[in-house]
Amino acid sequence: MVNEMNDVSMNRNMNMTAGSLPLGVSTPGQSLKAEARALDFHYGEVQALRSVSMPIWEHKVTALIGPSGCGKSTFLRCFNRMHDLGEVRNRYGGEIVFQPDGVNILAKSVDPIEVRMRIGMVFQKPNPFPKSIFENIAYGLRVRGERNKSAMADKVEQALKDASLWEEVSDRLQDQAFNLSGGQQQRLCIARALATAPELLLFDEPTSALDPNATANIEDLINRLKEKVSILIVTHNMQQAARVSDYTAFMYLGELVEFGDTNTVFTNPKNKQTEDYITGRFG
Repeated sequence: MVNEMNDVSMNRNMNMTAGSLPLGVSTPGQSLKAEARALDFHYGEVQALRSVSMPIWEHKVTALIGPSGCGKSTFLRCFNRMHDLGEVRNRYGGEIVFQPDGVNILAKSVDPIEVRMRIGMVFQKPNPFPKSIFENIAYGLRVRGERNKSAMADKVEQALKDASLWEEVSDRLQDQAFNLSGGQQQRLCIARALATAPELLLFDEPTSALDPNATANIEDLINRLKEKVSILIVTHNMQQAARVSDYTAFMYLGELVEFGDTNTVFTNPKNKQTEDYITGRFG
């Protein structure tokens, strides 16, 4: 992937034109991190996504909302090629263009491992490795080739600080990760994802298994993290989407119904279907 990316001109226009935005969204005068272009996805013979086109703006939080089974998580997992790990009959259509390189990360010539090095993911339930707190972070760094112990320790510390966990675990880094609370485990998973310096971070309902206090901590963390990384989050909690996101996409039956800045989508949606979902009339 790196070699292919280096072959692409770095002088491409990094901003979308108004005409290329979905559903009439105007250009906000900022840089793209990624862009889905007419994205389709099939689980075997079942089409789960239908021609979804949507921008992911750099250093912003984009929320995906919609009823269960609408394609939110399927769309999210296209970005780091997670579907490649499933049935061989799974197939993509369209493109996901990743910036600043302008490379279609769904292309067969692009190595999914390289994609996952640049795009991190945090899952619905905390999934720490059965290792120490320190090793949960250090493992990914070793995979990336880090061998300097001092540099590794510094990166582990910084990742834990970025995930607002350092002060709680700095004196017990060799403890097993499973000894942490659920909220701490989820922040450890976020730290693990941050350690390898991803450019885009994917969250798949990251607070659905957490209590209200832990949820508030994760939401505060997401609001701070966008200064460092672009974020795409799936949530069933519309209040959460309103609190943490800059942009919101409403999906239904595998299609993008509406996309726009979060305040507009929630207070003045253009599509009646969006309004009905947000107001609880269906879904």
